Amino acid sequence: MNTFYQVQTFNTISATGLGRFPAERYQVSPQCENPDVFLLRSFNLHDLPLPSNLKAVGRAGAGVNNIPVQKLSALGIPVFNTPGANANAVKELVITGMMLAMRNICESWSYVRHLTGSNEEISKAVEAGKKQFAGCELPGRTLGVVGLGAIGRLVANIAVELGLTVVGYDPLLTVDGALALSSRVQRVKSLNALLQAAEMVTFHVPLVESTRNMMNAQTLAYARPGCVLMNFARNGILDDHAVLEALNQGRISRYVTDFPDAGLIGHERVIALPHLGASTREAEENCAVMVVDHIRDFLENGNIRNSVNFPEVVIPRGAPYRLVIANSNVPNMVGQISTAMAEAGLNISNMMNQSKQELAYTAVDLDSLVPVDVVARLNAIEGVLNVRVV
Repeated sequence: MNTFYQVQTFNTISATGLGRFPAERYQVSPQCENPDVFLLRSFNLHDLPLPSNLKAVGRAGAGVNNIPVQKLSALGIPVFNTPGANANAVKELVITGMMLAMRNICESWSYVRHLTGSNEEISKAVEAGKKQFAGCELPGRTLGVVGLGAIGRLVANIAVELGLTVVGYDPLLTVDGALALSSRVQRVKSLNALLQAAEMVTFHVPLVESTRNMMNAQTLAYARPGCVLMNFARNGILDDHAVLEALNQGRISRYVTDFPDAGLIGHERVIALPHLGASTREAEENCAVMVVDHIRDFLENGNIRNSVNFPEVVIPRGAPYRLVIANSNVPNMVGQISTAMAEAGLNISNMMNQSKQELAYTAVDLDSLVPVDVVARLNAIEGVLNVRVV
C-alpha cells in the first residue's frame, strides 16, 4: 500500500536521518495538520493533545520520560527510541568526567585563566600554585557502574582497559548484555554493595519510579568517604539535595553531572555540564537514522523494533497483504482474531503474536485484501486497541 504519511518534528533532527524518509511518500515538517508520526528529541509531549491519526512516536535518543508512554499505550501507539545509538558519545563524556574530577582540571584551568603579570611572574605563580591541584591516576581505583545497558557496558569495558577495578550492578541485565560485558567486571547484587566498594560511581539507568532518587540520603550513607559521583543518565536519579548535603559535610568529594540544578551551580565541588551526553554530530546522526528506519519499517511493514511499550515483532513479508493489531494482553485474543478471519474466508499465510507486559501485538500475512467490514469487526473485539492494514 503506497500510503502517504505526515511526520511532525518537534526538535532539530539530523538531516541525515530525515533524508531517509522518501519524499514521494512522506511529508516531514514542524507543522502538520494531522500527523501520523511525532518525531522528537527532548520536547515535552505530556501536555500536547494527541491527533486522531497518530500511529507512532519516535524519540531520537534513549530516555522517554518526556513522552506520555502510558497514555499512548492505551491507544495502541508504539513509542520508539534508540538505545545504544548515542552510547559511545556518553561513554566518552563519562571518561572525561572522571578525568576532570580526579585531576582537578576545572580548578587548575580557572587558576591559570586568572593569572596576570609578565611571563616570569606567571611562571612563578604556576610553580607556586600547581601543588594545590595535584590529583590521582585512574589505574588501581575502583569504579562502580550502576546500570549495565548499552552505555553502562561500554563505560565498564573501557574502564577495565584503563586499569580500573570495575564493579557493576544491574538486576535486569540480559543474557546478551552479560555476554557483551568484560569478564573482568565484577557484578554485585545490590546498590549498597557497589557503593561500599567503589571510589567513583557512575549511573546509567532510565528514569522510572524504581530509579527516581535511587541515590538519596539513605543510600548515600553506604558510599565510601570521599567518593566521586557522576550522573550522565537522567535528572532525578540522584537526589540533588541529599548530594549537596553530602558534599557540604565532606562525605563525598565530587559530583559530576550533566544536569545542572540551581542548588548545585557554583558549588566548588560540583562539575556541572549543560546536558552534553549525546551532543555530538555522530550521536545525533546515529539516533536519527535508527529511529527513522524503525518508524518506516513500522508504518510500511508493521514491524516493531526498539519500542519501549510494545514487544518486538519482526517478520519478512510473506504474502501480498498484512494486517497488524495492537491489543491488551488478555486470553483468547489470537483465537478471536483467527476466527474473524476464518469466517470471512481469509487464508492466513503467516502469523506472529508477541506480548510485553500489558500489551500485545499481532502481525498477520494474508493472501487477499482484508475487507473493510472485517477490519471493523476486529476493532470491535474487546481489548483491541487498533487495527491497521499495511
